[in-house]
Amino acid sequence: MTMFKAIDVWKRISDSEAVRYRCFQNLQSGKYSVQSADFYRLPESPAQSAQLERQYVELFPEEAPDERTGTYETLKEAINAHDAEFRSG
Repeated sequence: MTMFKAIDVWKRISDSEAVRYRCFQNLQSGKYSVQSADFYRLPESPAQSAQLERQYVELFPEEAPDERTGTYETLKEAINAHDAEFRSG
């Protein structure tokens, strides 16, 4: 069984918005993938935060992160690829 390390990467968008990239590192290959990007706006909504956490947990067993989005040598490459995919889609 393949094991993954979860890594959260945060980016500030403005003084009231941020995005959290839900990343994984495949411990066998050492490569990175982004499962999802969660957007937060102030004022923070506990219900929205709880829903995003549930979605994060539900997505992982459905499909391995590296199968869902591919793998990259660095976290930055994985995040850039995720951003490019969702900008074009």
